[in-house]
Amino acid sequence: MSAAAAATSPDLAIDVRGLTKRFGAKVAVDHFSLQVARGQIYGFLGPNGSGKTTTIRMLCGLLTPDEGSGTCLGYDILRESERIKREVGYMTQGFSLYQDLSIEENLDFVARMYAVPQRARRVTEAIERLGLGPRRTQLAGNLSGGWKQRLALAACLLHEPRLLLLDEPTAGVDPGARRDFWEHIHELAHAGITVLVSTHYMDEAERCHALAYIAYGKLLAHGTAREVVEHAGLSTWSIETAEPMELARELRALPGVEMVVPFGNALHVSGTDAAALEASLAGLADRPGVEVRPVAAGLEDVFIHLMAH
Repeated sequence: MSAAAAATSPDLAIDVRGLTKRFGAKVAVDHFSLQVARGQIYGFLGPNGSGKTTTIRMLCGLLTPDEGSGTCLGYDILRESERIKREVGYMTQGFSLYQDLSIEENLDFVARMYAVPQRARRVTEAIERLGLGPRRTQLAGNLSGGWKQRLALAACLLHEPRLLLLDEPTAGVDPGARRDFWEHIHELAHAGITVLVSTHYMDEAERCHALAYIAYGKLLAHGTAREVVEHAGLSTWSIETAEPMELARELRALPGVEMVVPFGNALHVSGTDAAALEASLAGLADRPGVEVRPVAAGLEDVFIHLMAH
């Protein structure tokens, strides 16, 4: 084992520092550092093109960083990438199994690739674990998004990985399937598997034990959902009115107003200078049909604010 791996805490599944990846003149990931505890579900958030997928690929050994160091599952990410790959389950953003094979045939093929012992038994166990039994002979290409998602997760688990890297696994999946998927993820974490999941959904982010927010390849915020919200220091008010978009244009010009976002029939108005924001909104409550009240800032408020700034 390398010196970097030996120096890593045994409680950390991921411990990387200064990861940087360039593609020509573009810096996709810029001196990124991250620590993820074993058995933790870690949410990875950020806009499209922020560097999330590139970072995930560096962590699992598919890409070599241009700079930086660290370990994944105790293995050095620069010198022991092949050992990392054998103990990681990577679920890509798009469905990557064979459309013209059945569920059972796809899983048997993946089990052969990993030289899984007692292959038939392990395939059957994976099918039962993810509730795929009724559709085991159905072609993957004929499955809905939710069933494809279950199949992809079953394939990731065949070789009994210690770390799951899930790249926007629920994109395009209905809410019921998303809920079922997250129940499986929490069961896996309870069994000691570490999960790093990238997502755009704030309700999914709140299901994670901790979060990291990345934009333009840089880490902008990290911690539990509560810590991220508190650290942002946002003061937020809800304003209900019959003509929210007309009022929104007026509000954006006021002192202390840094962000105005429609939320249903209301506007969420936020800023980091609480006193200036309250002073700017003070006269609105006297207008007919306008209701103004302070609300707790949520993750969505924080991430929209981070993206804007």
